[in-house]
Amino acid sequence: MSVSTVTARHLAAAAVAAVAVAGAVVPPASAADHGPRSYAPRVEISDVQFDARGRGDHFGRSLNREWVEITNTGGRSANLDGWTLSDEDGRTYTFHHYRLRGHAAVRVHTGFGRDSRTDLYQDRRRAVWAGRSGIAVLRNDHGRYIDAVTWNGERHREGGHHLDHQVR
Repeated sequence: MSVSTVTARHLAAAAVAAVAVAGAVVPPASAADHGPRSYAPRVEISDVQFDARGRGDHFGRSLNREWVEITNTGGRSANLDGWTLSDEDGRTYTFHHYRLRGHAAVRVHTGFGRDSRTDLYQDRRRAVWAGRSGIAVLRNDHGRYIDAVTWNGERHREGGHHLDHQVR
């Protein structure tokens, strides 16, 4: 046997061994998939302040005390442009050019105000979330159901997602 044949065999054996070792070190696909997903945006309705009327207020000053809080529990920001927040009567607020940072929340107030990173305003003159019962539904820019919350004690299902939280 020549030296080049022996060297080629040794190199081939070393390559096979390296591939075998690398295969043993690489985590299974299911384990590798969990890391990046924890950073993905996860947007949900986290709280609702409904029926915020004060004594003798007639909804005037209390409109900004009525709000729905949207939270991104993921690590990456979520582009909410075109997303909607609506009630059972079809009153809808549409997010325009708004990006919700990771691990952050924004309150969508009913009344008038200056939009900021943490507070958005619907500029309405009448209450939306008033009453002893109601529902707030969040949909993405394609109209797909994202989340909803009720404050009447009933559980609802839509599109396979349950309304897993209620406001009391």
